[in-house]
Amino acid sequence: MLTELSIKDFAIIDQVSITFKEGLTVLTGETGAGKSIIIDAIQLLSGGRGSVEYVRHGAAKAEIEGLFTVQTGHAVYQKGKQFGVEIGEDGMVVLQRTITHQGKSICRVNGKLVTLGILKEFGYSLIDIHSQHETQSLMDPDHHIELLDMFAKDQLRVSLDEYKQLYSKYQTVKKRYKELSENEQEMAQRLDLLEFQLRELQEAELRPYEDEELEEERKKLMNYEKVYQGIHDAYYALYGEQKGLDWLSLAMNSLESTSDYDNQLAKLSEDMSNSYYVIEELTFQLSTQMSELEFDPERLNEIESRLNELNRLKKKYGQTVEDMMEYASEIEEEMDEIKNKDSHLHKLEQQITELGEDAVLEAKNIHDIRKQTSERLSGLIHSELTDLYLEKASFQADISIKEGSQDNPEFEGKHVRLLPNGFNTITFLITTNPGEPLKEIHKVASGGEMSRIMLALKRIFSRHQGVTSVIFDEVDTGVSGRVAQAIAEKIHGISVGSQVLCISHLPQVAAMADTHVRIEKNISNQRTSTVVTELSEEDKADELSRMITGAELTNTTLEHARELLKLASKHKQKV
Repeated sequence: MLTELSIKDFAIIDQVSITFKEGLTVLTGETGAGKSIIIDAIQLLSGGRGSVEYVRHGAAKAEIEGLFTVQTGHAVYQKGKQFGVEIGEDGMVVLQRTITHQGKSICRVNGKLVTLGILKEFGYSLIDIHSQHETQSLMDPDHHIELLDMFAKDQLRVSLDEYKQLYSKYQTVKKRYKELSENEQEMAQRLDLLEFQLRELQEAELRPYEDEELEEERKKLMNYEKVYQGIHDAYYALYGEQKGLDWLSLAMNSLESTSDYDNQLAKLSEDMSNSYYVIEELTFQLSTQMSELEFDPERLNEIESRLNELNRLKKKYGQTVEDMMEYASEIEEEMDEIKNKDSHLHKLEQQITELGEDAVLEAKNIHDIRKQTSERLSGLIHSELTDLYLEKASFQADISIKEGSQDNPEFEGKHVRLLPNGFNTITFLITTNPGEPLKEIHKVASGGEMSRIMLALKRIFSRHQGVTSVIFDEVDTGVSGRVAQAIAEKIHGISVGSQVLCISHLPQVAAMADTHVRIEKNISNQRTSTVVTELSEEDKADELSRMITGAELTNTTLEHARELLKLASKHKQKV
């Protein structure tokens, strides 16, 4: 959920810090007081498009910061891994957005600088904003397949995973087939390039780990004097009159003369003898090393030359000798494919056919699950619409199969195009008037009906989307009476599973608030600023009364407001 929001020098907001709580928070106030500006700030925080117009007049920059808390396993953890942003076990995510008066936009997630696109990825997984003016994902046909699959994720998981693996292999083989079947001139040029590269690598006569061995030998030659001096000093410290071996020999003989009289000394004598012979052997090895060690400048030049050659090849073919040898093997395989193109194309065609058939079988399973799921979804949405007094409305998820070309696999005698999630396209259709045909959901004209349709869909999908905060910006525009009460109950119902922030002019919605915040415009020293106040129970009644009359408070409107609060409290206790 969104726990804390800080806004500084943004539009008419001087500086505001708001603490949000769980459940339903309703923001009310006069038109122009700054309610929608707060939502605009949250929108920018989630990756929305910024503008210098948002920077408060006279300020250098506008700053917005939001603290979110999420549960372990939330999708935002995966985003963190994907983009290298650390998210601790406490589940805290801080989004920051700064817009300078010059138009620069600076974005951070948990203190790390990110691009606007990455900020948007995090925002999309944390916040879901709905307004009467924006096209939302619920209304966007491109997102309908995601929503339906989200609704049926438990049933679809295995089939979708299997399909995606097959689809990935299918696309890889198709790409290789396309590359291999390109025109003869391109293939000839490619073959010439490969032959040159292979010849260059073969002439280099690469050996595994050769570069490491040469580096080691070069280091020894470049430090010849230090190496020789070290061996020399070690050898003469051990060998010679009154040197190490002499003293060890004396110690060994002394212990040996006493070993017949004491078992413990016999054991020590044996250990001393073993040590003496080990050191003696080591001394012989040092002597050999010293006699064999010689400085060879020609060899050093050879090594330098060879390493330069290897480094030149590494820039073209791989980071190590082993990488270059592996690349040489890949070149040989590709050359074989090009030289024997027809036979390889035939093999690839067979693979494409087999993978396509297997993918179609999995896509059919997915198609069948979607069909069953869409019927269940239609029933649930119809029930929600009935509660919102759209009982005559009819909803349907239109599931069609994407037609393909002749080179695509077949399904039930027709060629189908395989897509990343199957071979389906899905569009939500609805009609609100009996006898009228079903239309694409985003083409429904009435503002009041659109608000109710969106709420019905949101009520169903909110529990599956995983966002922490759902924001409604005046989505109740154009409704009144019993419909207004029904919308209020639906918005509160969504808040049971998600934190909901709602800007509303409806007293019925405001009465349902778990937290009621009033936004006011304050003018001081000829500057306008926004003031945010969390209302007490008595203040809630006063605010509702103003929303009902739009004028001065009266005893009648106050009673009406208190009655609304009582009815809302009773409804919340039932949920």
